[in-house]
Order: sequence, then structure tokens, then C-alpha cells
Amino acid sequence: MLIKNRHTQFQLTLPEWLGQYIQDQDPIMPDMEKRMQFVISLARLNIEHNSGGPFGAAVFDMSANRLIAAGVNLVVTGNSSVWHAEIVAMILAQQAIGHFNFKKQDAPACELVTSTEPCAMCMGAIPWAGITQLVCGARDKDARGIGFDEGAKVKHWQKALRKRNITVIRDVCRDQAVQVLELYNQHNGMIYNG
Repeated sequence: MLIKNRHTQFQLTLPEWLGQYIQDQDPIMPDMEKRMQFVISLARLNIEHNSGGPFGAAVFDMSANRLIAAGVNLVVTGNSSVWHAEIVAMILAQQAIGHFNFKKQDAPACELVTSTEPCAMCMGAIPWAGITQLVCGARDKDARGIGFDEGAKVKHWQKALRKRNITVIRDVCRDQAVQVLELYNQHNGMIYNG
């Protein structure tokens, strides 16, 4: 059976506050904690502006510690189960560099900084995007602790990524990242996949 779809394209609409917030930041963030605090602030602002879930992410050029693109969770507001902060950040960064793989062409080595460890879907996208380093704030169990279903990941996912030459750094500003998850829970934020 052929199903006709009236939509031949889709549009990712970012929250209005996001562009201005990014523009107000110094795009060079040499300190890993500063990069993490930046994505944690994205997650917090996403809650405060009621524009999505409690997750923020950004892709940085590792050679210059320069922000390429940032994203926030837009699952509910964008009506798409795949608009996770990591996916949004990677899509925008790929558009900025003009290629779907950060390890191709003249693209710089790229670091993905995310306020919470990636779920199963986002974890799968990381090697395909050509990410060189993954930096995480809160842990998977912290997101599960407020009710999110992070999906079934490979048992030793950090080791699996390292085998693909992707460095994994965990627990950067973890307490601050967990506070954002707890804030979302206190605000009765929607647990859309619990």
C-alpha cells in the first residue's frame, strides 16, 4: 500500500531565545568545564522558556575550542521523537561545516559536549557523525532517576566508543547537570518516553 505524504520537507524551528543566547556568548571556550556549563545553561533555559526537555548539547572545534553549533531538546515542541539536544547540535554543526561527517573533508576534529550522557539513539549517531570526543555531565542513571527511558545501550558503551577512537569523558560538572534534571522534575516537566 502506498501512503501519500503531503510533506516533502521538514523544518527544524529553534526556540527564539536560543539564537540570542548563543550570540551573547564568547564562541571560544578553552576550558572543558566552561563548555559544560554552557550546555547546562542551555538545558536550564530550555526549561525556563518552556521550549523543551532538560537537555542541552553543543559541538566544538577541538583545535580552537570554538563553538560550531548548539542544540536543545525539542521533542515535544517540535513533535519529533528524534529532536534530542545532541541530534539537533550535530545536525546544525554538519550544516555549518557543509558535510555529514566531521572526519571528512577539511572538517576539524569535533567534540560533542552534552548535559547528560546520550540515550541509545544519540549514542548511535555519535560515531556516524564523526565525533572525536564525547564529554558528559549527568549520567544515564540520573535521567532515568526522574523517569526518562534512555533505551538499551551497549553494556560497556564507553569502551565501545573508545574502540572507534572516540574519547569519552564523564561527570564534568555532574552536580550542576543533575540539578537541571531535578529542576525539570520539580516543574512537572513532561516525561515523554517514560
